[in-house]
Amino acid sequence: MIEIAPLQVYYSGLLFIPRSSLIRARYLKNIPWVTMEPKVTDVWSSLIQTLGGHTNGVKSAVFSPNGKVVASASWDNTIRLWDTSTGKQCVLLEGHTDWVNSAVFSPDGTLVASASRDKTIRLWDSSTGKQCGVLRGHTDWVNSAIFSPDGKLVASVSNDCMVRLWDTSTEKQCGVLRGHTTWVQSVVFSPDGTLVASASSDKTVRLWDTTGKQCGILEGHTHGVNSAVFSPDGRLVASASNDSTVRLWDTSTRKQCGVLRGHTTWVRSAVFSPNGKLVASASSDRTVRLWDILTGKQCEVLEGHSRSVRSVVFSPDGKLVVSASLGNTIRLWDTSTGKECRLLEGHTREVFSAVFSPDGKLVASASRDKTIRLWDTTSTSKQCGVLQGHTSLVKSAVFSFNGKLVVSASNDYTVRLWDTLTGNQYGVLEGHTNCVNSAAFSLDGNLVASASGDKTVRLWDTLTGNQCGVLEGHTRGVFSAEFSPDGGLVASASWDKTVRLWDISTGKQCGILEGHTSGVNSAVFSPDGKLVASASADKTVRLWDTLTGNQFGVLEGHTGEVFSAMFSPDGKLVASASEDKTVRLWNTSIGKQCGVLEGHTGEVFSAMFSPDGKLVASASEDKTVRLWDTTKKTTIEIIETHDSIKIMKFANDGTHLHTSRGVLQLKSSLHSGGGNPHPLYVTDQWITCNMKKLLWLPAEYRLSFSVVNDTANLIVIGTVTGRVIFISIDFTALRAAYLQPSVNVTVIPSKGPLGISSLVGCCR
Repeated sequence: MIEIAPLQVYYSGLLFIPRSSLIRARYLKNIPWVTMEPKVTDVWSSLIQTLGGHTNGVKSAVFSPNGKVVASASWDNTIRLWDTSTGKQCVLLEGHTDWVNSAVFSPDGTLVASASRDKTIRLWDSSTGKQCGVLRGHTDWVNSAIFSPDGKLVASVSNDCMVRLWDTSTEKQCGVLRGHTTWVQSVVFSPDGTLVASASSDKTVRLWDTTGKQCGILEGHTHGVNSAVFSPDGRLVASASNDSTVRLWDTSTRKQCGVLRGHTTWVRSAVFSPNGKLVASASSDRTVRLWDILTGKQCEVLEGHSRSVRSVVFSPDGKLVVSASLGNTIRLWDTSTGKECRLLEGHTREVFSAVFSPDGKLVASASRDKTIRLWDTTSTSKQCGVLQGHTSLVKSAVFSFNGKLVVSASNDYTVRLWDTLTGNQYGVLEGHTNCVNSAAFSLDGNLVASASGDKTVRLWDTLTGNQCGVLEGHTRGVFSAEFSPDGGLVASASWDKTVRLWDISTGKQCGILEGHTSGVNSAVFSPDGKLVASASADKTVRLWDTLTGNQFGVLEGHTGEVFSAMFSPDGKLVASASEDKTVRLWNTSIGKQCGVLEGHTGEVFSAMFSPDGKLVASASEDKTVRLWDTTKKTTIEIIETHDSIKIMKFANDGTHLHTSRGVLQLKSSLHSGGGNPHPLYVTDQWITCNMKKLLWLPAEYRLSFSVVNDTANLIVIGTVTGRVIFISIDFTALRAAYLQPSVNVTVIPSKGPLGISSLVGCCR
C-alpha cells in the first residue's frame, strides 16, 4: 500500500487495519468525515505479503530449496521470482509465447524449469533471470516438468501423450517415453532418481527407468489419473483419479496393494506424509481425506471448503496439511486431530495451489486473481472475514426504494438483507441450491424476488426473512426476476428460452411467454404493466401482452446478443443494448426500429431512459457511458468510467446516474447548476468523490458490485471475497478540494438538447 498510494496510508490504513490495533483505537477519530467505517477483522490475519504483478491468473507457486525465493508460473506467459523477506519481485523470466503451466527449482536452486502451452520447456538461471536453454520436442501443450533428485535430468509430460527426458548440462533430449495413449497429466522421479512415474488420462500410471525403458504399467483405475507420487522410501506409488479413488501400488511387484475409497467424485491429487504413514487426498467433493497406509482405512475427513479442492500438501514435519480450493480460500489442518486450525482468506478468485516453505513457517498460494500470497503458519490470529456474510462472489446489491435496506445476491446460494443505518446483516435468506443471479425489491419494499441457477424464483418477506413462495417451472437457470408496477406480478427470464409470469398472491404461474430461440437475459414491464419486453441471445427483443400472454411484436435488427431492454417513461419506446455495440430504439405501437445509436467500441450492456424520456444513457464494455438525444439520435456526452458498468439508472431529477460502481455526475447538470453536488464512485482500487481519489481499497475489500445512496452519502460494496461493507461519508467534514466538481472536457461544436454545447471527456 505504501508503494501504491503513500498518501493514503493514514486514512485507508486506519480504516482497514484490525479493530484491536492500538493505532486504530487512538487515531480513527481523526477521520471525522467517515461516519460509518467498514467492518474489519478483530485481529491481524496470517497474510504477510501479497505478491502482485502478474497480468493473468497464477497457476502455481513454489519455494526455492532455501526458502528465500518463490517462483510463480502464470497465464500471462511469464515466470516471476519473488524475495520472500521483502515481497519484491527480483527477477522476471520472459520468453514463453503462451501460458506457463508450472515452474520448479532445481535441487540446488540455481535453475528454474518452466513448462508451457507453447510446447516448450525452458531453463533459467535463477540469479540473473537469463534463459539458458529451450527444450523443444513436444508437439502439444507441456503440462509439467520436474528435476531429478540430482538435478542432472528434467522430465516433462505433455498432451502429445509423451514423457520426455532432458539432460540439463547439454540441454539435449535423452529419452522419449512412449506408451500412454492420451494426455499425460503429471510426472515425478522416485526419491533415488532411478524411476519415473507418469499419470495419464488413459487411466494408467506407468513406471520408467531413466534410460527410457518402460518397466511397469499400473492398471486398475476406471477413469483418468490426475497425479502419481512416490512414498518417501520409494516403495509405493499413490495415484489420484477421476474414478473417485486413490490407489496404492508396490513399485517392486508393480501390483495394486490398496484402494482408498470414500471420495464421492474426482480426486485431484494425493500426497504422502513425510514419514510415509499417511496419504492426504484432495477432491472435487470439497473435502480433504487422510488415510492410514498400513490399514488402508480413512482416518479423517477434513470438511470446510465450499468448492472443489485442487491441491493438498503436508508441512515438512507432517503436523499440518494445507489445502487450496476454487472457493478462494486456503485452509490449514492439524493432522493429529483432523481439525481446521486456520482459514487463510484474502484471494479474490480461485486458488490453484498452496505449498509450504522448507522450514514450514510460510505458505505460498497461487490464484486466478493474478497474485501470490504469503501466509504465516505460526500465527494464532483468526480472521472473521467472509464467515460473517457471503462466502463467495457477490453478484448484485440493490437498495430498497426507501433506502433503509440493501439486498445482495451471491454465488454462495444465499440472498442477504442488510440494514443501511448500522451496516448489520438483517437476514440470511437461505433456500436456493445454486448461484443467485439477481434479487429485486417490490415497490413497497415488503418482498424480495430472487432469481437463481437452481431454476427457481423465490419470494421472501423482508420483515421476517422467511421464504413465502417458490416459483417453479423453468427448466434452466433464471437470470432475472422483476416485479410489475402494481406489485401483483413477477416476470422471470431464463436460459430455457422463456419468460414466465407469476401471480404474487397465489404463487402460481399465470403465463409462459414462448417464442425466443435462445436464452432470455432480461424481462421488464412497461410503465402501465400491460406489456413485457424481453431481451435474448437470439438477437431479438420481443414484446408480450401481460393479460393474454400473446406475443405483441418481434423487434429484429441487432446482429448480436441483446443483453437488456428498457421502456421509456411513457411506454412509447424501447431501448435495447446489444453485443453488436449498438443501442436501438423501437416504437412499441408499431414494433418498428426508429433509431440506431452507434459510437461504442465494445459490447453495450445496458441502456436507460432519463425521467423525461429525452435522453438515453448506455453503458459499454469500452468503459464509457454515453448520453444520447432520443430525437436527433446523436451523442450528447461521453463519460469515461475506468471500469465496465453493467447496471445503471437515472436519478429522479435526471442530473446524475446511479451505476453498479457508484454515482456519475452528468456534465450538463454541472453547467446548469443542478444535480447531486458530491457524486461518489468506486473504481477497482479507489473510492472517489467528484472523480478525485478519496479512499484506497485493499485487495480483499475490492468490489464485485457496489451501490451508492446519494441522499445518505452511503457506499455499499459487495466484495469479491464475499464481504458486504458499508462506508458513509459526511461531506461537511471533508476538505473543500474534494467538493469542487472536476471537469476536464472537450467541447463539441454541435448544440445538445439542453441548449448548451455538447461535452465529451473524462471526469478526473
